[in-house]
Amino acid sequence: METQAIEYKQQWADKYLTYISGFANAQGGTLYIGINDAGEVVGINNAKYLLENLPNKAIQATGVIPDIEILNRNGKEYIAIHIKQSDQPISCNGKYYMRSGSTLQELGGTALQQFLLEKLGYEWDASVCKHAQMEDIDPSAVNYFVHNAVTSGRMPNSALSDSVETILHNLNLLTKDGYLTNAAILLFGKNPQSYFFTAYFRIGRFGIDDTDLIHQDEIDGNLIQMADKVMWKLRTNYLTAPIHYEGMHRVEKLEIPEDALRELVYNAIVHRDYLGTNTQMKVYNDRIWFWNAGKLPDWFDVKKVSSEHLSNPRNHLIANVFYRAGFIESWGRGISKVCKAFTQANLSAPTFENFWNGTLVQMQRNPIDQVNDQVKIEQLSENEKKVFFFIKNSDQVNDQLTTGYIAHKLDLSYSTIQRILRVLKKHNMIYRVGSDKKGFWSIK
Repeated sequence: METQAIEYKQQWADKYLTYISGFANAQGGTLYIGINDAGEVVGINNAKYLLENLPNKAIQATGVIPDIEILNRNGKEYIAIHIKQSDQPISCNGKYYMRSGSTLQELGGTALQQFLLEKLGYEWDASVCKHAQMEDIDPSAVNYFVHNAVTSGRMPNSALSDSVETILHNLNLLTKDGYLTNAAILLFGKNPQSYFFTAYFRIGRFGIDDTDLIHQDEIDGNLIQMADKVMWKLRTNYLTAPIHYEGMHRVEKLEIPEDALRELVYNAIVHRDYLGTNTQMKVYNDRIWFWNAGKLPDWFDVKKVSSEHLSNPRNHLIANVFYRAGFIESWGRGISKVCKAFTQANLSAPTFENFWNGTLVQMQRNPIDQVNDQVKIEQLSENEKKVFFFIKNSDQVNDQLTTGYIAHKLDLSYSTIQRILRVLKKHNMIYRVGSDKKGFWSIK
């Protein structure tokens, strides 16, 4: 059976030199010649020739000298080409390859750029951001971070009086030569998207499937405050927060465990590949689809992502800032805490998988809060119920269900209808079709 470290070929062809690059750039492996896809030894009749000539071909194409041996099973000769993992990037005739699972992938574009940086010991977020100046840094964003870091106990009180330059130096976001790093602009820039145009967060509300887009938002700005913006937008426009009372206190608890959802948003911001496309969240009636550029490492067992594991951030400088702000843990416990929170809320734990060169997280929405309208209706005031049922039961054509029309028919003030419509929208019971001026209201 072919694996991350094993590949079978029945006969040799020079195009298979690419596997030397692929294995060397991954964790090493063995290429067997004379074995079919089923793992059966079929043998070759030129084993000695390959033993003598393959080393030269490998050196010329890749610069690597593999360890080659002739093996014999039931009188059939075959060869094993052992390739060790390389600390340096290995190309084959000028192109770079990577072994991923049981497949060989040619690297190109942003994937190649990220690979070369990692192999050469550089981190993208620590690289200098060309043309960036201190004027690009937002002092209020730095101040927001410092106050959170001091409150979390991960920076001393004296940091409150430090200059912006000192804070950036201490976080390794400003080089000794005075140059700003990519991480500095992303974390604290006034307009990070002017340098990194995909560094934003897109949220879409869908019905049953991707063809039923109801509305969408794009969240941009600096990374340090982005999670707050995302969570506010989810709470107000995308998710429900059913009202209940704990004693005399009115509580609006988000349908998804809020701390767990915030943890996933933090992870997406910290671990994403900023050379890739924007982060995307799709909220459906029954689930949330959450995709982030940047795959889990090939050596990482996706099945173990929900258990405690070593922390291995893609962007160490960005991760350090989020840790010091008290937003994330540094010991790989974040995902296990997320899964535990979902379980305690009687929801299935999120699933994690590599998907389209990124990491996909899928979450179940609480069907009781989403499907059972009666639970929501019982929480409404009499006027709110009146408006809801008027929209639901109206036999008027849709373009007449405007705010003014509803106010006239129900003999309520325009401002009262506006307030009620906001409440119904927040509870995910109605949605707006079309523009504010020419659109109309409809039931979810």
